[in-house]
Amino acid sequence: MPSSRIHVYFMPGLAASSKIFEFIQLPSDTFQIHYLEWFLPERGMTFEAYARKMASQIKYEHSVLVGVSFGGMLVQEMAKYLPVRKVIIISSIKMKSEMPKRLLFAKYTKVHRLLPTGLVNNVELLSKYAFGETVTKRLSLYEQYLSIRDKYYLDWSIDKIVHWSQSSYDPGLVHIHGDRDAVFPVGPISNYIPVKGGTHTMILHRFKWFNERLPTIILE
Repeated sequence: MPSSRIHVYFMPGLAASSKIFEFIQLPSDTFQIHYLEWFLPERGMTFEAYARKMASQIKYEHSVLVGVSFGGMLVQEMAKYLPVRKVIIISSIKMKSEMPKRLLFAKYTKVHRLLPTGLVNNVELLSKYAFGETVTKRLSLYEQYLSIRDKYYLDWSIDKIVHWSQSSYDPGLVHIHGDRDAVFPVGPISNYIPVKGGTHTMILHRFKWFNERLPTIILE
C-alpha cells in the first residue's frame, strides 16, 4: 500500500453502520478508505471521552475525517485530539447556533428524555431517529443500515446532540449540506457547500454527487 495515499476515515450517523458509505468511491491510487463504527458508550461517558476513544482508532496521522449527521459532530470532537489533514461534515452542524429550534427546545425542557427510545427494535421508529424520515415504503432498505439498537446508546446519543455546546469551528472545516434536510434545516446554517435537492439521507441517494466532488474537496 503506497504510503503517499491519503487516508480517509468515514463516520456514520446516529445508530447507523458504515454500510451507508457503500456507494462512495474514491480513486484508489490517491485515497485509502477506512470505516469507523459506533461502539456502546460506558455509563456516564462524556462526549469528549467518547471522541478521544474513537480517535484512538485513527492509525494514520494527517488523515481526513468525514462524518455524517451526529457522526459529523463526533469527528469535530475527534479532531481536537488528532493532527488531521481535513474534517468534512455532511448533513450535520458546526456549532450549537446551527441547531434547529426544536432541539434547543428539547435542551431546556428536557422533553427529549420522554422519547420512546425503549422501542429500539421498532425499525420504523429507529429509522425516524437515525435518518429523519418516515420510511415505511423503504423500510427494508433502511433496516440494513442500522447497526445499534441499544436503548442506552440511543438515550446517550440524543442527550449529547441536544447538549452539544460548540460555539465556534475550525475555519478549515468543510460542511456539505442538502437544501431539503429535515433533521438540520438549512435556515440557521451558514458557510456550507449546498446540494440541491439533498435530504438528510443524501449520502445514500446522491452518492454520485459525492463521488464526483469529494476527491477535489479533499485535495483543495
